Amino acid sequence: MPFEHHRQPLAPHPVFLRRVLLHFIMAVGLICLSLGIGIVGYHTLGGLAWEDALVESSMLMGGQGPVYGQSLTTVSAKLFSSAYALFCGIVLIALFGIILSPVFHRILHRLHVSEK
Repeated sequence: MPFEHHRQPLAPHPVFLRRVLLHFIMAVGLICLSLGIGIVGYHTLGGLAWEDALVESSMLMGGQGPVYGQSLTTVSAKLFSSAYALFCGIVLIALFGIILSPVFHRILHRLHVSEK
C-alpha cells in the first residue's frame, strides 16, 4: 500500500481513512502473531497451562512484566522468557510505527504540498 509521492496531490479523506484502517489491521495481526508465539512458547517450554501462558504473554506484551516468572525452572524456559520480553519491546516500537505512519505521512505531505 504505497503512499503518494510528494509531487502528487494529497490523498482524499476516504483513501486516508482506509489507509489508517489497513495499518490498524496489520498492527492487530502483528499483535495476534506475537501473542501466539508467546502462548506456544510458554506452554511448551515453560510448562504453563494454556490460560497461564496467555496471561504471561499478555502481561509481557502490555509492559507489565512476568507473572509466573518464578515458576519457570528450566533453562530453556528462562531463555525463551528473556528473548520474548526483548521481542515484545521491539514489537511495541514497530506497532507505533505501523499505526502512526499514515498520520505522519499525511502531516508531512500536507506541509510539502504547495497551495495552487
